[in-house]
Amino acid sequence: MQAVAKLEGSVEGTITFTQQSEDAAVTVTGEVTGDFTDGKHGFHIHEYGDFTDGCTSAGAHFNPFNKDHGGPDDAERHVGDLGNIEATSGKATVDITDKQINLYSGERCIIGRSVVVHADQDDLGKGGYPDSKTTGHAGARLACGIIGYANPDQV
Repeated sequence: MQAVAKLEGSVEGTITFTQQSEDAAVTVTGEVTGDFTDGKHGFHIHEYGDFTDGCTSAGAHFNPFNKDHGGPDDAERHVGDLGNIEATSGKATVDITDKQINLYSGERCIIGRSVVVHADQDDLGKGGYPDSKTTGHAGARLACGIIGYANPDQV
C-alpha cells in the first residue's frame, strides 16, 4: 500500500509512504526543497489533515497512546515522532523506515493526518527545554501536507 503527501509552505516536496503488509514497517521517502537553513529539521506526523489555519490547524504530534515525545528508536515516543531530516544547500532527502506508523487501519493509521517539517532540530525529547517532551523543541512549522492514499497510476 502507498500513501503520499504534498508539502506546501516555505519548503515543499512530495513524501511517499510505502507499507508491504499491515505488520510491516513503513518506508518514508521523498525530497524537500526550499528556504531551509542547513542542518537538521524536525519531521513529524501531526494529528489532523486540517489546514484551515495553515499548518497550525494540524494539531499536535500524532500521539494516540499519550506518551512523551521521543526519538524514532525510543520505546517512549509519540507514534508521529519520525525524528529529523537534514538539509544541505536548500535540499533534504527523506529516507526513513518506521515500525510505529501504519497505512492500513487501527490506532496507528496515519491516513488523513499530516506530515510537518519544522524550522529547528528535534531534540528527541532529550533537550531539557519546557517543550522537549511535547514537541522536541523543533520550532515553527515550515511546511505541511495531508497524507492520503496514493493513486496507483501515479506512483
